[in-house]
Amino acid sequence: MKKTPNITKKQIQHIANLANIPITQTEQKKLQTAFEETLNTIAELQSVDISNVEPTHQVTGLTNILREDIVNIDNMFTQKQALANAKQTHNGYFVVPRIIEEK
Repeated sequence: MKKTPNITKKQIQHIANLANIPITQTEQKKLQTAFEETLNTIAELQSVDISNVEPTHQVTGLTNILREDIVNIDNMFTQKQALANAKQTHNGYFVVPRIIEEK
């Protein structure tokens, strides 16, 4: 397993600045250790021989159950029926309260 480069305190501070997260010296040291452990784990995984391993894309054995998309006119509402219980309508459409605020 090849050793990954050490993460410097300067790199940790740079990452914290990019994320706009203030960190203490203690947190910086913990993050430095955690990043190094993560990179070492990635390096270890990259060293594993997977040349004879098939890619896995589905592990449960479940499949989607699909049906043909058929319009059943007997189950359709007319526009008048669809809007019958609406609190507010305008020109044949539902009117709902605005939820996006402008600043």
